[in-house]
Amino acid sequence: MTLPRQQQINRQRNGHVLVWDQNGLNEIFEDTKPRCFQKRFFVTFMLFLGMANAYVMRTNMSVAIVAMVNHTAITDGHDDVFDDECPNWNLTEVIPFGMLAKRYGALRFLGYGMLINSVFAFFVPIAARRGGAWGLSVIRFIQGLGEGPIVPCTHALLAKWIPPNERSRMGAAVYAGAQFGTIISMPLSGLLAEYGFDGGWPSIFYVFGAVGTIWSVAFIIWVYEDPCSHPTIGEREKKYINNSLWGTSEMKIPPIPFRTIAKSLPFYAILLAHMGHNYGYETLMTELPTYMKQVLRFSLKSNGLLSSLPYLAMWLFSLFISVVADWMITSERFSHTSTRKIMNSIGQYGPGIALIAASYTGCDRVLTLAILTVGVGLNGGIYSGFKINHLDITPRFAGVLMAITNCSANLAGLLAPIAAGNLIDNQVNYIKPTIAQWSKVFFIAAAVYIICGTIFNIFGSGKRQPWDNPENDHINDNHEAQRHNSSAPVTIVPASPEKTKQ
Repeated sequence: MTLPRQQQINRQRNGHVLVWDQNGLNEIFEDTKPRCFQKRFFVTFMLFLGMANAYVMRTNMSVAIVAMVNHTAITDGHDDVFDDECPNWNLTEVIPFGMLAKRYGALRFLGYGMLINSVFAFFVPIAARRGGAWGLSVIRFIQGLGEGPIVPCTHALLAKWIPPNERSRMGAAVYAGAQFGTIISMPLSGLLAEYGFDGGWPSIFYVFGAVGTIWSVAFIIWVYEDPCSHPTIGEREKKYINNSLWGTSEMKIPPIPFRTIAKSLPFYAILLAHMGHNYGYETLMTELPTYMKQVLRFSLKSNGLLSSLPYLAMWLFSLFISVVADWMITSERFSHTSTRKIMNSIGQYGPGIALIAASYTGCDRVLTLAILTVGVGLNGGIYSGFKINHLDITPRFAGVLMAITNCSANLAGLLAPIAAGNLIDNQVNYIKPTIAQWSKVFFIAAAVYIICGTIFNIFGSGKRQPWDNPENDHINDNHEAQRHNSSAPVTIVPASPEKTKQ
């Protein structure tokens, strides 16, 4: 059967239908264009705050632990180890959530998960004081389970709410919440650790736990699963979103094609890019405060403030570069594939090169911090690179793919502090945290960044994959019906023109 001319053009555009080329959308688009208070913008803002809350809960421990070990039983029996090369200066996440979100909806898993995360933050000081390392580990494990849905469920909601031509900047705005949360968490955690109530560091978890609880309740009440279920969304905005995403007023999610996904090279490109990013990012996020304390010798108060500067740069740069990425696509000067690869190269090669450069700065605190700030800032390109690429290759299964890649990436991220700990403070082999040892940590993270970024450039794609082609759904539906009702003959009827158009 010959496809309509417009559909052939759309297929040439990497399988994505530009919103202004879809029948009946021009009027809708023009109607929604001047309005600022669209529901999808509010959903984006709430997801941004949720991502910020999640990363506040992650990063506050890296600052709190510095003060915590001096006041609780959480210690390994060794005193704090410092590098004496520099002079003393001014010293004073799971796969099941993606599948469950697909079946039961992403909204409640995200909202209630973050509520659990936030409520259990109140128990961290009690667990640390009474249960020691084991008690603290149990509470943090429960918090981790609560935080598990944040990334896959966010991706699933973005897939339902954000049209393709807004995907880079909206996705970057949401995931930039990670940097915003880090920016807020590190300096405030430092201040609370020194001047807060209940001994200082416990106030970190009380304050941020309260903020997270308030957000979770607001999210559950005010945010909806998709445009169709929102009771007050305008009819024009609902049609605009659904038609630009699914080519119809309704979306349909078929069974997950696990076997085909397992053979997909673009999927593995995203997976390895995600794993490489998490390893490098966790090296910076969890080890940077320790590096600044042991080597650059900043005070705890300065530590939190100065450690947040790289993430401020990443937040601002990610917002800027996402607008550039959307322009590259909508101008038709670049394909989805080339745009994602360019953005991802900036996001992974940049911090890799910066980590190598930081290995040669010695005790120059200003230069070291400046290089790390630029490197982490360039890392913001990944949000318009592999991070949003799930939605390009498979809008309908983006949440599931994000759950798989995020789970694997978090496991890779766990290796970063383990490797750093063995390289910079190994009491068995009499290794101390010298500049030379820290350079090894940086070189390893840089190599991981560059190698994984290169793999993405070779095998990555911005095209919607054949196994997520809605035009094949009617065939799959008939096969499924035949399998469940084998006693009755099933005739496969060719799709109607309207069905084919979807």
